[in-house]
Amino acid sequence: MRFLANENLPLLAVEGLRRAGHDVGCVRTDDPGISDDEALARAVREDRVLLTFDKDFGALVFRRGARASRGIVLFRVPLTPPDDLAPFIVATIASRSDWEGYFSVVEPRRVRMRPLPAG
Repeated sequence: MRFLANENLPLLAVEGLRRAGHDVGCVRTDDPGISDDEALARAVREDRVLLTFDKDFGALVFRRGARASRGIVLFRVPLTPPDDLAPFIVATIASRSDWEGYFSVVEPRRVRMRPLPAG
């Protein structure tokens, strides 16, 4: 699956996802400092599911009507050291194959998925 890791995703998670066979673009290394709008536009342009810790993407998509091509996965978990967080992110992504087409919210014990608006 193709993902775009937003700037706030630990590089250890990006590397772990790549080792697991995913095609992962990385805002932190490729486009540091870009806006949320630009990150979302890149995900759309490159046909990727966006991975982020930034709740603002929900407002962009559901309130402002921004297009979100493949999907968005929002991690809402307690901030922990990247060494601990990266395996959780990799395991969570591996646990499902239906990330595309949804705004997904990952919490420590559950995943909520809402279909993205059409268009």
